[in-house]
Amino acid sequence: MSKANLLDRRAVVSQLLKDRKGAIAVGGLGASTYDIAAAGDHDRNFYLWGGMGGAVMIGLGLALAQPTLPVVVITGDGEMLMGMGSLATVGLQQPKNLSIIVLDNEAYGETGGQASHTGATADLVGVAKACGIKDTRNITTMAEIEAFASSLQDVTAGPRFANAKIDGANLERVLSSRDGTYIVNRMRGSLGHTPI
Repeated sequence: MSKANLLDRRAVVSQLLKDRKGAIAVGGLGASTYDIAAAGDHDRNFYLWGGMGGAVMIGLGLALAQPTLPVVVITGDGEMLMGMGSLATVGLQQPKNLSIIVLDNEAYGETGGQASHTGATADLVGVAKACGIKDTRNITTMAEIEAFASSLQDVTAGPRFANAKIDGANLERVLSSRDGTYIVNRMRGSLGHTPI
């Protein structure tokens, strides 16, 4: 794909979360978390800053614990490459309410912008499909993002996996609270649970 035709990461995340209703959003390491915060801080945002490779597994745990709520994991290609084994567990568990979207800029943005494997040989959509996730797709247009976003509220047809090719822009970091206890308690409260 031409580098000139890549999607704007903030526009992608904003569109995905625009009509989120009660959905839980899990952000992966670094930039995807900043993108979620830029789209609007929310009681059901679960931000990860230092848990590289863990976003999909946290999303899976939330999806299994809250089967009537949509759970959306938004992560980067570097983190997804590190946590590829999580796709096998998602494929085995088949949570109907889980959607995973990878923001793929073909680079390890948090460690200096080195080229990632998705720019060469790694096919994350192929891996997800091979792991048993039937609804898999590559996304290259905002129209495809809008179509994917409209499916996020369906808690009966997942899991679903999308890989969106985005530009490599180094955008301003939008930070919410970095207090883990606060983030967990805020989410627990929004789900009707007492704080820990």
